[in-house]
Order: sequence, then C-alpha cells, then structure tokens
Amino acid sequence: MRGRADSDIEPETAEAAVPEDRAGDHPEDSDHAEGEDYVEDARRARWTAIGTGALLSLAGLAAALLRLTGSAPALVPAAYAFGAAVCVLATVLGHRGRTRWALWLLITGTMIMALGDQSD
Repeated sequence: MRGRADSDIEPETAEAAVPEDRAGDHPEDSDHAEGEDYVEDARRARWTAIGTGALLSLAGLAAALLRLTGSAPALVPAAYAFGAAVCVLATVLGHRGRTRWALWLLITGTMIMALGDQSD
C-alpha cells in the first residue's frame, strides 16, 4: 500500500527549507506588500475602465448627433449610438470591478462605431 500513515519517512516541510538567518523576510510581510499592490492595480484598472468608457460614450453620442443632422444614412448615427450604449455598459461594469468584461465591451463598442462609419 502506498501512502501509509505509519510510514517511517517524514515529509519535508517548508520551514526546514527556509534558512533562519533571513530576518525580516517573513512571508507575511511580502503578502502584505503584494496585497497593497494588488489593490492599487485593481483601483487603477477600475478608474481606467470608467474614464475610457465615459470618454468613448461621449464621443459616440456626439458623433451620432453630428451624423444625425447631416445627410448620412440612418444606419450611421444608429451605429454610433449603439456603440456608445455598449461603452456605457462597459463603464458600469468597470465601476463594479469587472474590468476584463469592460475592456472587451469597450473594444466591441468602438468596433461598432467604426463599422457604422464605414457604411457611410
């Protein structure tokens, strides 16, 4: 039988592998610093998603209004407005911390606006 509990071979522990003379290099200290970096990165990603989403939404709405008053086909301002709505959704998701989804929605919204502009 393998892995018997009464085996006389002791498993190596992580404490035995760490030298005692490394004072100040405790795993708790590095976890705390990494945790702070993680929080700061998450906060920065949220603000980036919110700011980019708001900027693209406003640009899409402005382009939709400009194209609506011009002689462009109705599909062009509709594409700009729909792309802007997708960017608004990305802004909301970015605010809630879903930054990966927000990134993909920002890309999708921008592509919708670009494809609508190509149909002009």
